[in-house]
Amino acid sequence: MKMRTVFLYALLALIFSCSGDGVPGPTGESQLPDPPKDESPEVEAISDEELLDLTQRETFKYFWEYAETNSGCARERYHPNNPDLDGNVVTTGGTGFGLMAILVGIERNYVTREQAVARLQKMLIFLENADRFHGAWPHWLYGDTGKTKAFSGMDNGGDLVETALLVQGLISVKEYFKEGSPAEKELAAKADALWKGVEWNWYTQNQNVLYWHWSPDHNFAINLQLKGYNETLITYVLAAASPDYSISKEVYTNGWASNGGIQSNRTTYNYPLLVKHPGSETYGGPLFFSHYSFLGLTPFGLKDEFVDYGEVSINHATINYRYAVENPKKFVGYGQESWGLTASYSRNSDGSLGYNAHSPANDIGVISPTAAISSIPYTPKESLKAMHYFYQHKDKLLGPAGFYDAFSPQYDFWVAKGYLAIDQGPQVIMIENYRSGLLWELFMQNDEVKAGLTKLGFTYGN
Repeated sequence: MKMRTVFLYALLALIFSCSGDGVPGPTGESQLPDPPKDESPEVEAISDEELLDLTQRETFKYFWEYAETNSGCARERYHPNNPDLDGNVVTTGGTGFGLMAILVGIERNYVTREQAVARLQKMLIFLENADRFHGAWPHWLYGDTGKTKAFSGMDNGGDLVETALLVQGLISVKEYFKEGSPAEKELAAKADALWKGVEWNWYTQNQNVLYWHWSPDHNFAINLQLKGYNETLITYVLAAASPDYSISKEVYTNGWASNGGIQSNRTTYNYPLLVKHPGSETYGGPLFFSHYSFLGLTPFGLKDEFVDYGEVSINHATINYRYAVENPKKFVGYGQESWGLTASYSRNSDGSLGYNAHSPANDIGVISPTAAISSIPYTPKESLKAMHYFYQHKDKLLGPAGFYDAFSPQYDFWVAKGYLAIDQGPQVIMIENYRSGLLWELFMQNDEVKAGLTKLGFTYGN
């Protein structure tokens, strides 16, 4: 089954194809007269801290116990009922999340430091020998060979956004181990060298914008420019941070910021959106827009000449929450304790498993636990309420690697009993950033990152 077809190079095309501003696409509204009441058994209460511990520990298993066997890297997906499905397919962006999750594993004593170093060495050796295209890794790799698995007909080369998500993890690893034992210093040096080999400026085509893809067979034929607001901010920051393949500020200003066109004057539920979410300018887009770039890049205090990204992220998550509370489509199960719309596995109209970019503008009655959980730095009270709801329904929602990817009370509590790396990773990382700030501290202390932010005109820090 082809996954993430909604996103990556098709992301903007799909979002723009949605109905106009504030007008939803497919309603997904059920005509069932009286959906059955939930009959989950009573579950003993758990404290907030115990719940945070449980969620991090169980979700961490995705990147440790269920990693791709040969490489140690993150599998694209894991289905407990079909564990061999794409068993050797590695996702590069998800592997970046996995690198960061393993650092959390050390800090939380899920694994020993020695175990983590051995696994990380295995992963970095694999990445060092895997296919690269002008320094960028492809979206998918075969874990047993390191060769590219094409994501689509023309997408069989470098994927700059997936590479940026991987690099966010490499930089975190470098910073965590740079003052450690000789083996750890060697690991840090390898992580540092890997990310510095990415030829970010190649992906401009000598224009003032970054492009998502390059293929050895199709060149820049996909022709997708990286323009905000979406999950790609981190790509520009890292491209500016590169010591050997850096971009100019003009690439950022014209590309990501669209020379100020990124700004929005819309307000929803009395919260200003501040930025334009393509196709979702009233309520904001899928919540992963405010997760992926900010796993290492601290949004709080992060400002360019156009936007305060801390305010953007808080308001985005709050509006998503308020939308679920209002529940204009009257879906069963939405409310203060059950909310969160983002890209994830989804329920097709015939009840089969699919994938969709859920947002208020594309709401089909499917909730993605990662949406609320990974928003915990922005909406701590609301996110914890949602986590307690998920836990109270653990008989349906909690599997061997954390909470399952999606569910729908509207449709007899349908559950997508599978996992995706890109959804599990942010939960581990953002909970840790909420609790200790670990990944934010590591990433933001990197000298090249600080230089890149300064080059682009950012102010940062509380």
